[in-house]
Amino acid sequence: MDQPVQIVVLGDSLTAGYGLPGTAAFPARLERALQAKGLKVAVANAGVSGDTASDGLARLDWSVPDGTDAVILELGANDALRGINPAVTRQALATILRRLKERNIPVLLCGMLAPRNLGRDYGRAFDAIYPELAAAEAVLLYPFFLDGVATSPKLNLPDGMHPSEAGVDLIVARILPKVEDLIAGVKTQN
Repeated sequence: MDQPVQIVVLGDSLTAGYGLPGTAAFPARLERALQAKGLKVAVANAGVSGDTASDGLARLDWSVPDGTDAVILELGANDALRGINPAVTRQALATILRRLKERNIPVLLCGMLAPRNLGRDYGRAFDAIYPELAAAEAVLLYPFFLDGVATSPKLNLPDGMHPSEAGVDLIVARILPKVEDLIAGVKTQN
């Protein structure tokens, strides 16, 4: 395969790069990290600040164009912040996964955790969405997109919710092995 692997990051403000220059957003930093490892990739930023999982589903077809080889799916944080019923979030994510599977596009699903102020029952129901969907739909899972970054003042913007450039760099470093697995899966398909 001489062409670069075309990856779309379908997400919300965490991938859009809220509050950061475009070159510091997760997709741009991920592309550079993969290229530094000698991988031919192009990583498109399809992150929209404020999007819920249902919003991502509504724009799926135009956000993930023909020719996309793989998707990194990072949605659900806004659902949890708004206290949306976890069943609604689960259904939207499941539909996205099924529609991408129908198009033979492998996915890396990025998990999210509910804020603990929403109560144990909500947290249990929400947190279970990602590992259960990954198992049911046989997709790769990165358990928590903000692993090591959430709640760290040094790694977040002053709002305490969006990663700083240093936070994005840590996310990229931690997720890199899973993205390499995703790319390896694309290459075995072709």
